[in-house]
Amino acid sequence: MATQFQNRLVGTLILVSLGVIFLPDVFDGEKAHYQESFQAIPLQEDVDETLLEASVLPPEEVESFLPPEEPVLVTIGDEGTKASAGDESIVSEADNSQVAAANTQPKAGYEDSAWIIRLGTFRNIDNAKSLVSKLRKKGYSAQLMPRDVKEGELARVEIGPNVSKDKLASMTADLESLTGLKGQLLRFNPLNP
Repeated sequence: MATQFQNRLVGTLILVSLGVIFLPDVFDGEKAHYQESFQAIPLQEDVDETLLEASVLPPEEVESFLPPEEPVLVTIGDEGTKASAGDESIVSEADNSQVAAANTQPKAGYEDSAWIIRLGTFRNIDNAKSLVSKLRKKGYSAQLMPRDVKEGELARVEIGPNVSKDKLASMTADLESLTGLKGQLLRFNPLNP
């Protein structure tokens, strides 16, 4: 038989469990249920027909902050003027001198620009990349221009740019003994490298 203590203990547990279950509902009060309001998306939006008939104004003339673009005329000799130096395939010095003559004329606003040394123009990209890596190992700031050149396109190997023309001019003898290529000192054009 159950003792009086056990009966009281069971009764207390039942009252506590009922309090835990029902008292939070009593203290919370009436529950408010929220329902999201939404609208159906129409299949086709109505178009204002007056917008289709309105005229478009021409753009306003704005003064450009860039110097005027002057076309550079370059004539490339026939295919028989190509020369090879060692295993490197470069375009002849006559072609480079024509390009150099066009690039040495300073455009308006670039009189105090930097200078570069152009070592050569290569059709074989692997030879150009190996020359650039060779020059970088020797401490020269060499690069391949244009940077995203593809196979079959011409790539220029250049040293610089540097604002000191005399410093680059003194490097030409060292570069000629290192690579066997006579570099050309040209004005650097930041808009058309």
